[in-house]
Amino acid sequence: MTELAKSFEPAALEAHWGPAWEAAGLYAPTLDPAKPSFSIQLPPPNVTGTLHMGHAFNQTVMDSLTRYHRMKGDNTLWVPGTDHAGIATQIVVERQLQAAGQSRHDLGRKNFVARVWDWKQESGNTITSQMRRLGDSVSWGHEYFTMDEKLSTVVVETFVRLYEEGLIYRGKRLVSWDPILQSAVSDLEVASEEEDGSLWHIRYPLADGSGSLVVATTRP
Repeated sequence: MTELAKSFEPAALEAHWGPAWEAAGLYAPTLDPAKPSFSIQLPPPNVTGTLHMGHAFNQTVMDSLTRYHRMKGDNTLWVPGTDHAGIATQIVVERQLQAAGQSRHDLGRKNFVARVWDWKQESGNTITSQMRRLGDSVSWGHEYFTMDEKLSTVVVETFVRLYEEGLIYRGKRLVSWDPILQSAVSDLEVASEEEDGSLWHIRYPLADGSGSLVVATTRP
């Protein structure tokens, strides 16, 4: 006879039932044309590390909605995925190399790209493991990565359509320009430094000539 624990100990129960429910396909969508449908896509977390409290909060809300519609008998689908995060992920890997006294130039393009993909695999696995520990009732059979070949093709097609419809255009914007690289760079790559400046007082005369208004700014 097994003695019940004096307090609720979720770790052992979650470790058993989570994989059991996933293996049973309980989170897979149903296709009953007589029932209403509910679908929600998980905003894909960046493969730059691990999930944080914001992810946990957001996913708890989506999980509640998903389980509610599933219990109602709706055709319910919660789509999971992860995002490549582009430059942000590259920076994570470059910092790892810096800690080891290396740079991406030491590895060369091919090996560096392979290193980034290795990190994607490591971080992505960590994120999906965390989601499973959270009990997210997503349909893992629909999992995606934003650089999957199929998704990349859809992205290109979408941008072409938006351009043809006049919704994408080239305009003048303030950017962070690197005079050595001769290229615009992401704000994530900019190293900010504090320096002493001046507070400028600019006197604007009022239109009716009755006086003036002084505005103080560090950016005249």
